[in-house]
Amino acid sequence: MPPPHDRGDHVTPRRPARTGRVGVVVNPTAGRGRGARVAADVRAGLAAAGLQPLDLSGTDVGDALARARQGLAQGLDALVLVGGDGVVHLGANAVAGTGVPLGLVAVGTGNDIARDLGLPVRDVGASLDVLRSALAPGLVRSRELDAVAVSRPGGLVTHWYLAVLSCGIDAAVNARANRLRWPAGGGRYVRALTAELGAFRPFGYRVTMDGEVWEGDGTLVAVANTSCFGGGMRIAPDAEPDDGLLDVVLADGLPRATLLRVFPRLYRGSHVRHPAVQVRRARSVRIEPLPERGAVPPPAMADGETLDALPLQCDLHPRAVSVLTG
Repeated sequence: MPPPHDRGDHVTPRRPARTGRVGVVVNPTAGRGRGARVAADVRAGLAAAGLQPLDLSGTDVGDALARARQGLAQGLDALVLVGGDGVVHLGANAVAGTGVPLGLVAVGTGNDIARDLGLPVRDVGASLDVLRSALAPGLVRSRELDAVAVSRPGGLVTHWYLAVLSCGIDAAVNARANRLRWPAGGGRYVRALTAELGAFRPFGYRVTMDGEVWEGDGTLVAVANTSCFGGGMRIAPDAEPDDGLLDVVLADGLPRATLLRVFPRLYRGSHVRHPAVQVRRARSVRIEPLPERGAVPPPAMADGETLDALPLQCDLHPRAVSVLTG
């Protein structure tokens, strides 16, 4: 878990002294094993640039997070992440508030965060060029991003995320797809969507955004810091990761037939023009289940990773995480 911060306190990044050491965390399952295959190339490329790459990959997520934090305590110029959005999520939970930037080698399945930032996707050579340029002697080039702290209402921070937290039909479909072993690729998502729609009924929510309350039955609630999730679905097409605001996407309860027509529009971002969909902007968002208005929402997901069941509090922290941009 990330180090606790009182909810609502803003994190001020600090710039650590230059050490020449660069931590590398690899998700060996990213891109169906591509992460493990490119790890040696990434470390060799960093070494060729005069840096000292340290392998901080662990046996599982918890181990990798602990190793990353240990490396940070010993001094790092950057934490380089090889994989998809899941390993970027891990990195954000390691570095939030430390001033140590993340470097992305996006070779996962979705790569939404790298794509939103205009960084190379599934191009190891181009990613290494960005890292070498960004970490050139005497200069660190990075973009400071907002990050979102997640907690139980009134409690301490338990998670950080950079992209999108969702707890609607999309989260239920994503969770089901993660449990499926076949078919490969996007076919699992289609199969999961078909299964979820067969038993779907709208969820009940109470969403409080900077003190303003929305209650109702809903299909989707997403709290977005970036525009995309789920491998290219433009859930919040106007979201920017460094504008100091979250885009909260709310979709009213929809019958299955209408949902089938609206859901594909997520890939173009045109769903926000549907009369049942609204986008509001806020810095602090609380999401609670409202059983009297609908079914209990599924556990929330953020950056493609399962977090916790509702209720949850999401608080924006400006400039809490930096990403190397070359």
